[in-house]
Amino acid sequence: MAGPRLRAELWVRAYLKRLELANIPAYIAARGQPDSGAVMVKCARLDGTAQLYERRSDLITGGWQWLILHDGPEPEIDASIRKQRGFDPDLWVIELESREGRTLLDEAGLAD
Repeated sequence: MAGPRLRAELWVRAYLKRLELANIPAYIAARGQPDSGAVMVKCARLDGTAQLYERRSDLITGGWQWLILHDGPEPEIDASIRKQRGFDPDLWVIELESREGRTLLDEAGLAD
């Protein structure tokens, strides 16, 4: 069974700090609900394409995992984000830039 969820705002701050320490430029593109807002991460690869990640519950383990929600031309990713924010105004959106597509989301602690 998973432990208590970390406040969304605290998770976002910690994630931005990890990205900063790895020299990956990132910023908050949209602020969500501080306590329980969902978080999406957009990785712009600086070639006109991007990936959009979303954290989802793993029903088998009870934990969390990051899944690619969309991968393609950056304008399509941006349209997907606008659509998601239309459904969920409490959604946080983090945008980062990495030619290699490096997000650090696969590192320990970021799925918690």
